[in-house]
Formats: sequence, C-alpha cells, structure tokens
Amino acid sequence: MTDRYRRHHDLRLAALEDEGVILHLGSRSYFTVSESGVLIFEALATPHSVEELVAVLQARYEVNAEQAEASVRDFLERCRAADLLEIEAGA
Repeated sequence: MTDRYRRHHDLRLAALEDEGVILHLGSRSYFTVSESGVLIFEALATPHSVEELVAVLQARYEVNAEQAEASVRDFLERCRAADLLEIEAGA
C-alpha cells in the first residue's frame, strides 16, 4: 500500500527567494517553508507518493535517497500535523 499526498485545497503558496509562505485560507494561518519545502509543496499540487517526492528532491539537489526520504517524511509529517495535506490511502 502506498499513500499519496496532495496539498489541501484551501492553501496558497507564495514562493520567495529562498523560502516560501503557505497560507491556509480555512484556518487563516500561515507557515514558512524552506526552498526544498517549496519544491515539495509545488509537487503536491497533484498526488504523489513518498518515493515520487524523494525523486523530485534528488532531481534538484545532490542528496542520497536515505537523506531525501528522511527529509520528505519529516516535511509530510509537519504538514499533516498542520492540516496542510490531503492523503489518499494506497490500495
């Protein structure tokens, strides 16, 4: 089973020079993310698995698969806790 993640439909992302700001319209909260967080969050406009998001990071940065996966999982967990994600359970 592979879960797929996508950003919540009530979010807006503003990418700045070295970071981004995510606005959650429903809760009227905002969050800052790093440059790599912006990259992942942009990818989450459509559903992606952890493995696909790892590939996105590796295509942009010189990082091994283990480091990229740890970063992706940490980012997804923080986004999930802040209600920034929608999750499609894998079959």
